[in-house]
Amino acid sequence: MTKKQPQRQAFNILIVGQSGRLQYEALLFAASLRHCSPNFDGELFVAIPQAGPKWSNDPSIKNGAVLAALERLGARILPFESKVFGQTYPQGNKIEALFALPPDKPFVFFDTDTLITGDVMSVPFDFERPGASLRCEGTWPEPTLYGPQYGEIWKSLYDKFGLDFESSLDTSQPDNHWQRYLYFNAGFFFGANPHEFGQRFLDYAIAIRDLPPPELICQSVDPWLDQVALPLVVHSYGGGREALPPGFLDGSVSCHYRVFPLLYAREDDHVLDVLHTVAAPNWIKKVLKGYEPIKRMVYQGRGEKVRALFDRSALPKREQMIRNRIKSAGFWMR
Repeated sequence: MTKKQPQRQAFNILIVGQSGRLQYEALLFAASLRHCSPNFDGELFVAIPQAGPKWSNDPSIKNGAVLAALERLGARILPFESKVFGQTYPQGNKIEALFALPPDKPFVFFDTDTLITGDVMSVPFDFERPGASLRCEGTWPEPTLYGPQYGEIWKSLYDKFGLDFESSLDTSQPDNHWQRYLYFNAGFFFGANPHEFGQRFLDYAIAIRDLPPPELICQSVDPWLDQVALPLVVHSYGGGREALPPGFLDGSVSCHYRVFPLLYAREDDHVLDVLHTVAAPNWIKKVLKGYEPIKRMVYQGRGEKVRALFDRSALPKREQMIRNRIKSAGFWMR
């Protein structure tokens, strides 16, 4: 029998914007959402951390042109207070911003360095079974020669939070291969209730940071704390690798490009078409030119020079190799 698809639920989208690079990425994200998914019936929230004791400088967006352009694109600005992380761990913004969302609708979080490239309404979300991005490399943990290995490290975390470890494993992968263990990139994740999900995410992250199990003694969780806690949170709600069919997010509907040189180096032509189309209107162009990498890469043609360095049918297997080639050619910008 064909598996019954969940009834589509209305949902909100959350990104985090702040002064500097992220405000320009947020503008591109909003423009790509409106262009590629004009029938999206939820709200796009741009959460902005506010000045406070967790920041040495004001992280909020003060650029009036950026704020006006976001408003023109229908984005809703959502100020929030950094109570736990702030400047020492800005990746924690994606956790603390969840508490500012309305609790009555499911949510999808995206990193701002993402373009929407298709119809988000077509994604078959089952918000009762959360998921996150599988477009990642084995960045954590880094087992030592004589120390605990992957299985021991991950099991210690599942045990810490009373979670079933065995059911999280991909047994098609060999022991001590990182893909055997549930691991996500936090470039997107989704869930049913942002406040409940956010509280569990926050609780797990704090506990891992402040009271790690002994098996983590040689492991750094900075900057990977969010990606260490996220699979545990997802698994605790019954989600996992199969929460979404492949091919939608990180596929035909979204592209987590990370930085503009990497976008030009490795993404397909459709992603470039979306980027150039949504960046073309003069009222958006005037704002985006305030960010040097967009000005150089998108508007002055440096991105095409990066693209010419690579054969996209035979890209280097590791991202660091792509980065090194771009840097050697003098085209790296962020």
